[in-house]
Amino acid sequence: MYNGIGYNQSNKFFVRPKTNKVITDSSKLFGSDQGTAGVTRKPNKEIQEHDCKRQVELKLLMLEKKLVDLGYTDVEISEKLDEARKSLEDQDGEPSVLISEK
Repeated sequence: MYNGIGYNQSNKFFVRPKTNKVITDSSKLFGSDQGTAGVTRKPNKEIQEHDCKRQVELKLLMLEKKLVDLGYTDVEISEKLDEARKSLEDQDGEPSVLISEK
């Protein structure tokens, strides 16, 4: 009872954080995930490639929006996007397509 009113209940869903203790006893062997506190892993190549592809698609969407705003036709837009996609896949830079206003 809290001041004679109600019932205090503890939070049953609170999970205490695990401590990263390293076992110094040489008789016990380390598991695959033990003893790596503070050590970072190498990035996954597949994830990096996927991120690069997403960045290319983002740049192409921005280019397409800009071309639509400038009043290009659908055929011209698709040609310029194909050129930009090839240049972006070859080199991870900005599209080499020059946007000139009509």
